[in-house]
Amino acid sequence: MIPSDPKLRFSLVVPIYNEEDNVQNLLQEVADVLRPHGPFEALLVDDGSKDASLQRMREWKAAKGASWLRLVVLARNCGQSAAVMAGVEQARGPVVTTMDGDMQNDPRDLPAMVARVLAGECDAVVGVRRKRQDTWTRRMSSKIGNGVRNWLTGDRVTDAACGIKAIRREYWLRAPKFVGMHRFMATLVKYLGGKVVEVDVNHRPRAAGVAKYGIGNRIWKGLRDCFAMRWLRTRMLMHQVKEEL
Repeated sequence: MIPSDPKLRFSLVVPIYNEEDNVQNLLQEVADVLRPHGPFEALLVDDGSKDASLQRMREWKAAKGASWLRLVVLARNCGQSAAVMAGVEQARGPVVTTMDGDMQNDPRDLPAMVARVLAGECDAVVGVRRKRQDTWTRRMSSKIGNGVRNWLTGDRVTDAACGIKAIRREYWLRAPKFVGMHRFMATLVKYLGGKVVEVDVNHRPRAAGVAKYGIGNRIWKGLRDCFAMRWLRTRMLMHQVKEEL
């Protein structure tokens, strides 16, 4: 396990897959918005991109001399959950935040989310896209999906697919690892005994590139994951060491 760094307030993990037209604007926005709220680190995880995403991230880092930016490169495309966890496992901040790489999430929401976790108010703050800038079909499929998800998992999460989150590092590391877990982190934190707070967050239209998810490639996988969570709820190991004498 990578040791934590007490000098950092938080880490930001962003999974990147074929976002060559967004990554440099994303990095500049992260720098402009989050550096005043540091010290922090950002880990952009290239999930086997087939375009120039990695090259453009390297170029931006070299040009800006950004010591706070770490690039994590996966050997092959493994999916969003694996990319997120690859970054989390390398992160050193006490709070690990995430957001999507398509610039639809707004990093301006992160400082207040981090502050609530660091203040001890909760263990996780997760976003709710109240004015979601997506097509009617995507919004409606998400609404139905959230309803089915909550029914099957026995939890209540308003917007499970929202990518912007701030969660104590220990909960990320204690959570069971599986494909699709990034969409269930709020529930996993609750299963582990943590407190979760939902907050409204800004959501923006996609500036460039194409969406990686749709109804066709999510509905059946989503149902499978929900049934897995239903099983996991009764089988998770919940032990915590109180002390050693």
